[in-house]
Amino acid sequence: MKAPPFKYARARSIGETIDLLDDFRDEALVLAGGQSLMPVLNMRLASPSLLVDINPVSELAGIELADGFLRIGAMTRHRDVAESPLVREHLPLIAQAMRHVAHPAIQNRGTFGGSLATADPAAEMPACCVALGARILLQSKQGRRSIEATDFFRGIYETAREPNELLVGAEIPIAGPSWRPCFMEFSRRHGDFAIAGIASQARLRDSRFSEICIVLFGVESRPFRARMAEETITAASNLADGIAAAQAGLADSLVPLSDSHASDHLRLHYARVLIDRAVSRLSEGLA
Repeated sequence: MKAPPFKYARARSIGETIDLLDDFRDEALVLAGGQSLMPVLNMRLASPSLLVDINPVSELAGIELADGFLRIGAMTRHRDVAESPLVREHLPLIAQAMRHVAHPAIQNRGTFGGSLATADPAAEMPACCVALGARILLQSKQGRRSIEATDFFRGIYETAREPNELLVGAEIPIAGPSWRPCFMEFSRRHGDFAIAGIASQARLRDSRFSEICIVLFGVESRPFRARMAEETITAASNLADGIAAAQAGLADSLVPLSDSHASDHLRLHYARVLIDRAVSRLSEGLA
């Protein structure tokens, strides 16, 4: 199929983009990398009156370290995130996750902000942002606001962004050296969207987990913070018992998706396997 007819505007600044979004609201869509948007248009799942191309807006790209955060601009390509020394040093969880993001051609065009704005439940970057306690940065004519990643993702392709707002980037707290990262996913082919995945990190003290964060993705309609599993694992005196209890408790807190790729029962099984594998890897070296 072919995309429906629409007007096209090539914005050259954040201000120009915001003016267009403010004028057109729900009738406008933003074109960044286009790796998700163009198939949606071609399948006529969306029919915007205006397509706002923000590729010329250079101020939206880049990675910088400031005030204890790593700020990643919305137009930063996946390839640039994957190759960034700052990301490898300060956000090793994202560095691990980038090895799983799409295929080379898509990495070269797809953007960090585009992944967040699309909010595909199987995407890696939203899960990492939730696990790392990131703040999503949004800008409109009323100014700039930030929203916690846990509150930003609301459902399948649904976020807290208002129609007149532009996602300009994310601020992600630097993970100190005491934190261990672990990222895993199941997919049919390397680079495909995950059927189920986990973004996790933990801090150890006295041969035990003092803190752990577990975020499952691809299993629910948005990244799922498995808080009950976290509490169970940190409270357990025996790690194997803690993992088993966390796996058992998932059935009460998780509402898995069911589609042509996997049933809800299979996704629950994958989630349990991922928790076992991730926690076991995070605990390597414990006495």
